[in-house]
Amino acid sequence: MLIARLIADQSKWETQRDEMDRALPKGVGRIHAIGRAIAPAQLRPDSFVKLPISPTVLEMQFPFDDAGLAHKIIKTHFAPTDFLYSDERIKVPSLFISDMDSTMIGQECIDELADYAGIKPQIAEITERAMQGELDFESALRERVGLLEGLEESAIDRCLAERIRPTRGAKTLVSTLKSLGCRCVLVTGGFHHFGDRVAEWLGFDRVVGNRLQVADGKLTGKLDGPISDASTKLAALRQEAEYLPEGATILASGDGANDIPMIEAAHYGFAYRAKPLARAAANGRVDSEYLTAILSLLGIDRKDWVEA
Repeated sequence: MLIARLIADQSKWETQRDEMDRALPKGVGRIHAIGRAIAPAQLRPDSFVKLPISPTVLEMQFPFDDAGLAHKIIKTHFAPTDFLYSDERIKVPSLFISDMDSTMIGQECIDELADYAGIKPQIAEITERAMQGELDFESALRERVGLLEGLEESAIDRCLAERIRPTRGAKTLVSTLKSLGCRCVLVTGGFHHFGDRVAEWLGFDRVVGNRLQVADGKLTGKLDGPISDASTKLAALRQEAEYLPEGATILASGDGANDIPMIEAAHYGFAYRAKPLARAAANGRVDSEYLTAILSLLGIDRKDWVEA
C-alpha cells in the first residue's frame, strides 16, 4: 500500500475523486481517501474525510506500491498540488537536512554576490546550468569563484543585508521541527560566509558548506578547503543518521541536481520549486510559495506551529 498526502481544493475533492476512479486501470482497486485519525476499516469505500490537521490536506491510500502510477494519477486529477508519498505511516522526522540557496533562502548567493562585481549575468548562467545538472558541479563552482577574484570581502555583508532573504515559511518550518525534537542541518554547495548567517536567522543546528579564500580583505578567486557538493550533502546526512534512534525518519529538501543524492536517501525527500531532475527524484514536492506546506503534509497541526 502507498500513502499519499496532498494539498487540494476541498470543494473539488468529490469530483476529482470520481474522475480518478473512472480513469483507474482495471484491477487496480478502489483508492480510499481517508482521515489520518480514522481507521480504514471504519470507512465506507467511497468515504472522503478531512484530515484533522488541515482542511486542505487530503490523505489517500493506494492499493498498490507503484509511486510512478500514484504520481500520474495525482498529477492528472489534482494538479497543481503539493504532495508527499510514503510506503509507511507518515510521522514527524528526527532529522531535517536542507539545501540553502533557492530553498531555505530565495536567492542564489553567488549570483547576487557577482552583481557587486558587475558580472551577475555571466555567473548566473553557469549557476543555472549546474543546477540543471548540465555541468560538473565542482568545475562550475571553481569557475564562478575564480571570476570573483579581487572583490572586496565587505561585499558579502552588503549582499547579506541587501539581497538575501529567507523563503516564506522557512523560519516557521525550522522552529516547529526543532520544537518537536528534530535536529536541523543546513548543507550547501554555497559558502559559509552566507550559510552561517542564514543558519543563525533560521535556527539550524549545524552548517556544512564551502569556504571562500580571503587575503588582504579581498576574495582570491579560490576556495579554502575541500569542496562541498552532492556527495558531501549525502555524507552529512549519513553522518547525522548514525546518531538517530532506530526507526527515526529523515526529511530532506532541495531544488537542484546536487541535492538529488540526499533527497533520495531521506525518507521524505522534498523538491522545493525545483529543477526537473530534482523533482523526478523526490517523493515530496512543494511548488507553492510557503515551505510550511511541508508541516501540513507531515501532519503537524497548525496550532503546534512555532510561528516566525
